[in-house]
Parts: sequence; C-alpha cells; structure tokens
Amino acid sequence: MPHNRLTEILENHVADLEEKGTAKGAESVVTKALPPSADRGPRFHLEGEGEKEFLRMNSNSYLGMSLRPEIMKAEEEGTAKYGAGPGAVRFISGTYDVHTQLEADLAKFHGREDAMIFSSAYATIMGTISPLVTKETAVISDELNHNCIINAVRLSRPHSKVVYPHLDMEALDKSLEEFKGQATRALVITDGIFSMRGDHAPMDEIMALAEKHDDGYPENVVVVMDDSHGVGAFGETGRGTEEYTNSPQIDVLVGTLGKAFGVNGGYVSSNATLIRFLRESAPFYIYSNPITPGEAKAAVASLALLDSPRGRDLLVHLRALTKRFEEGLGRLGMETIPGEHPVVPLMVRDTAKTNALVEHLYANGVLATGLAFPVVPRGDEEIRFQINADHTEQDVDRVLEVLRSF
Repeated sequence: MPHNRLTEILENHVADLEEKGTAKGAESVVTKALPPSADRGPRFHLEGEGEKEFLRMNSNSYLGMSLRPEIMKAEEEGTAKYGAGPGAVRFISGTYDVHTQLEADLAKFHGREDAMIFSSAYATIMGTISPLVTKETAVISDELNHNCIINAVRLSRPHSKVVYPHLDMEALDKSLEEFKGQATRALVITDGIFSMRGDHAPMDEIMALAEKHDDGYPENVVVVMDDSHGVGAFGETGRGTEEYTNSPQIDVLVGTLGKAFGVNGGYVSSNATLIRFLRESAPFYIYSNPITPGEAKAAVASLALLDSPRGRDLLVHLRALTKRFEEGLGRLGMETIPGEHPVVPLMVRDTAKTNALVEHLYANGVLATGLAFPVVPRGDEEIRFQINADHTEQDVDRVLEVLRSF
C-alpha cells in the first residue's frame, strides 16, 4: 500500500526542523580510529574526508577505555570463548558466567548487595522506573533530567507527577510535603550529572529530604539516580556523584557501561530484593538480549582498571585537563558552567551562532556537538565539549586555539 500522504507529512516535519535550525542533520561516519601517542590523543578519519584527522571532543569515553589495548583484548578473548552474541534473552539461555561476574563486580564497586545489566542505560531507566511506579506513587523529577527519565515516567502513569525547577531543593521539599496522604510511595528521580551542562545534583541534600519525609509515605520515599555520566568520571575514585557529594547510599543507582567504561550496556544496583524484583518485572530486561559476552568481559576489565592505582591516575589527569580547558575558555572571555566534571559546556545562547561555531571547529579538525532547542531550553544553546583522559594538554590547547580564531 502506498504511503504518499504520510510521507509528505514526514517530509514537511523534517523540513520544518531544518528551517528552524534544530534538525540534527546527517551523522558523521567514523571510518578509522588512530590510537593516541605521547603528545596527542586519538584521531579519527571520517567518511568523505579522506585522510584528514579529527580530534574528537564529543565522546562519552571519559577514561579513553574504548581504545585501550587491554580492554580490546578482553573483548576479543570473550568473543573467542563464548561467541559473537548471547543467542537468547537471559531467562532462556542468554546468561553467561561473565554476565554474572560483571554484575557481582559492579555491586561490589558500588557497595551494594546486587546489580543487574541491561542492553543500554536508556533501557535500564525505562526498565527500572516503570516497575517501581504504581497507581499510588508520586513521581518527583528534576526539570533537566534526561529524555530516558521523561519517557519512563510517561510510560509509568503514576498517581501524581511533578517536575521541580532544576536543582531547586526547596521545591522538592514542598512537593514531598504536598503528596503526603495522597500517595503511598514517592519516587524522587534525578540525574547525577546533567549531561547537557556538566553540573551535578546535590545528592546529600536530596537524600536528607527523602529521610525527612519518609515517615509520611507508607511505602517510603525512594530515590532513583541516573549517574551514567558520573560513574567513572566523577569523584575521587570514580564512584560518581554519590561519592563526590559524600551522600548516603542512593536507593536505586543506575549507571552505564557505554561512557567512562568504554564498552556498551547499562546497569542498576541496589539491595538484593529490589534487583530480584526487577529481574522478574522489567520488560526491557526480560525480553531483550543482554550485552554480548565479549562486551561483558571488556567491561569487567575496564572496571578493574578504574578501581586500581592506574585508574586513580587517569582520574587525576582527567580533572587536570578539564581545569585547563575551563580556564582557557575563561581567558577567551567565553561563558561556561564551571565544575570538575569533564562535560564542559560553552554557552553560546544562540542557535545560528552555535551552528556556525560547530562548523568552524569541524573545518579545523575538531568534532564538537552543538545543542539547541528542544534538546536544551531556548536561550541555553551551547557547544558541549567532553574531555577524555586520553586527550593531552596539546589537544586542549589546540581546541582553544581554534576557538580563538573564530
């Protein structure tokens, strides 16, 4: 059956996005990765650009794990031992010993009783929040939470929902007070690191508010934190926002294997009962294949490297490069949101100028991501730079030089 009328509607929708300057456009296709050397980080070849080398400043691989020989070797060994894919969802026959080893290692790393892995961090949030929300649950969420949290709450259909202003603890306190007697359970949901800005949630304050109001809810105030950008890149030992804010243990901690760990997949860590409940209740876990055994083995190796003296050195280097870049932006008179996290936003606050600056960076061999509405609020248009531990001081200075020439 022809779809001419629908096709016309879809074409007009995309054309409208392009006219507004909010379309994401064609994707850059990486054709080759060149490993880092002594004085420079990795470089990348892109389709259509021949042998031109690009410095990638928009990668979530905060520790450079994805290009570390020992991590790649671990994945190769896992694939050789178990095969290229799991072959089934986990409850049928898709669970391998390396999956359970990874879960045990993650639980130990975070000081929790248990953990479970999903195919991605997005799937983890979607699969974790919905089973925890009942018709008697009030959901309270930060306005700048990631899209996965927004969609998970929509899917869940709670009793009540409120979105509080970004990092507004007074508003959170008021909401927790408001729903007493109306809801039996409260779910406070927040990103640990807000990926567009690099700022962090005050988890110590959030946990204190949860404790303050807990007696008002028969089924508790439960705090869920998605720290996908925090774990491995934030905190003295890379344990994320919980460590950085010296917070009590978050009730439900979500992380990813696809950013600082440099592999693929997501995970949730909590007490053993909650994790067992999710294994029986989370459709994104039950009905989806897990990450491959090779990926799981690579993640085990990456976690072990992070939780070692060498991992501490990588974190120190990462923080030093982040500070160098932030201070460099300051000297150029450019606006940023300071902090220790390696997401460093350059606040441009204009869509056309953001796009022009991204094009200038690209022409000079620097890959960076421009963010405009609806990804960020109007007036918060920015270029999100992401420092990686396999960058060098020379790389940082090169990017600042290109920005200076705009």
